[in-house]
Amino acid sequence: MGNRLSKIYTRTGDDGSTGLGDGSRVAKDSLRVSAYGTVDELNSTIGMVLASDGVGDDVRETLTQVQHDLFDLGGELCIPGMAMVHDADIEQLEQVLDAFNDPLPPLKDFILPGGGMAASCCHLARTVCRRAEREVIALGRVEEVRPQAQRYLNRLSDLLFVISRVLARASGHGEVLWQHERRRKPQA
Repeated sequence: MGNRLSKIYTRTGDDGSTGLGDGSRVAKDSLRVSAYGTVDELNSTIGMVLASDGVGDDVRETLTQVQHDLFDLGGELCIPGMAMVHDADIEQLEQVLDAFNDPLPPLKDFILPGGGMAASCCHLARTVCRRAEREVIALGRVEEVRPQAQRYLNRLSDLLFVISRVLARASGHGEVLWQHERRRKPQA
């Protein structure tokens, strides 16, 4: 574990720079800081899901593990060259995703974000996850990033979509289906 902070503010970032985990300093708007900052934001949105009513123990256990994984991923992105997310973590996501998805009916329509507070928060987490993935890809174009980071986020966004479906159904609100028929072209 790194240094423990007894004083929260240091004033070292007042010039628009921040320290990475390896001690180097970069601009606060660098691609690396954006990537791990969005992973942190994703972790916070998952906290919102967990703070919602009606989250079952299976979802709670899964998302708590994901929060730990995301903290590891943020550390990996904050320390260039560090490896903290591994293939086994991605495989675990796939197994959990399959277990949550198998009992759900097949999708025939697109789903709109909604279906109760927990499901809506999970949809928000899914969209933040997609943004984190895009930012990791952008970072990987200019600096070395292990492929596991991108793969983990890609799989996690799929898992969050499936959990949104599970939460919407469990809440009694149900899934909100996109009504593509509402824009039918008038007959001439």
